[in-house]
Amino acid sequence: MIMKHDGTERIMSYKKETKDYVILLHGLNRTRISMKRIERNLGRHGYEVINADYPSSRFSIGRLADEHLSGIIHARIHDRSRKVHFVTHSMGGIILRHYLGSHPLKNLGRVVMLGPPNNGSEIADRFKENILYRALTGPAGQQLGTRPHDLPVKLGPVRFELGVIAGDVSLNPYFSRIIDEASDGVVSIESTKADGMNDFIVVHSCHTFIMQNREVVKQVVHFLKTGAFQRIGVRPTLSTISRY
Repeated sequence: MIMKHDGTERIMSYKKETKDYVILLHGLNRTRISMKRIERNLGRHGYEVINADYPSSRFSIGRLADEHLSGIIHARIHDRSRKVHFVTHSMGGIILRHYLGSHPLKNLGRVVMLGPPNNGSEIADRFKENILYRALTGPAGQQLGTRPHDLPVKLGPVRFELGVIAGDVSLNPYFSRIIDEASDGVVSIESTKADGMNDFIVVHSCHTFIMQNREVVKQVVHFLKTGAFQRIGVRPTLSTISRY
């Protein structure tokens, strides 16, 4: 573009702006529809959002990572110069951690996990041998316990920028008694934490609907843009905020 200034001409060049990618990973027995609110909000903030389904209850976490998540990345990420961020719900975070353990991404951006069983779920411990639980959750559901041999516990510290959002509302009193500490009804607050994470907050929400929480949707964008959750001017729906 030629610009005139004080009788002189200058040629100004502008670098074309490119959008960062954000891949959304829903939880066990959910679909991409559950992440729609986050998808729409990220799109309004200029991200190129990839919200894909995967067969969460049909295969092991390893297979979901190595085949299905890998397939999404290779099919949908066309520009390797652009950052790739992730927002996950529940088991989606464990699939991502498993994938990154053996498939490092040079253009990996930031990650936000919602209600992740980073140290397993006590519900998986209790119902592991239950026929109905096995039928509903498949091979992956058998891997989500809290014991040393269970997959989440074996993953080790994270080595990427991670923000974790946990919930503190349970809709199931029976599950609450099983967990026996503050939880979102499926995963205890303590179990959502991961060694090496950058930031952590607790919101007044349950596991099932945490991705629909209005404050959560805003905090996801804030972390992806800044690497931290918002501490000033937050709404009362944030019941606990702590710097990890």
